[in-house]
Amino acid sequence: MDGKHMQIGEVAARTELSLRTIRHYEETGLVTPSARSQGGFRLYTENDVSRLMVIRRMKPLGFTLDQMRDLLDATDRLDTDATLSADEREALLERVRTYQQEAAEQVGKLRVQLSRAEDFEGTLRARLERNAPAARA
Repeated sequence: MDGKHMQIGEVAARTELSLRTIRHYEETGLVTPSARSQGGFRLYTENDVSRLMVIRRMKPLGFTLDQMRDLLDATDRLDTDATLSADEREALLERVRTYQQEAAEQVGKLRVQLSRAEDFEGTLRARLERNAPAARA
């Protein structure tokens, strides 16, 4: 990381999250700005953006805020705590594996839904094509 700080507007643009959503995630303890400007504006780093992207990717898969918090805690500890015992590390990895498996299941369900939606759209398109007036010469 280069130490560059971004204001909330830039973070919102990069993550495609609204300012309100980012503030909500701060209020719920999921993401805390790394710093504040002299004027009190929230300042974020690349690590903060990465956390927001994890949250953004978990949301459509139906994960709760508590699950998001739990996964972020596990990954934070894995990434930063060099004093973890082998057992602690394995327990954290197992938590992450559980979330990965749940995400894979949700992705499978979404693929089925998408396939059904595409079939439906194709059925409607075919009906329109069959019933469209013949092109006039």
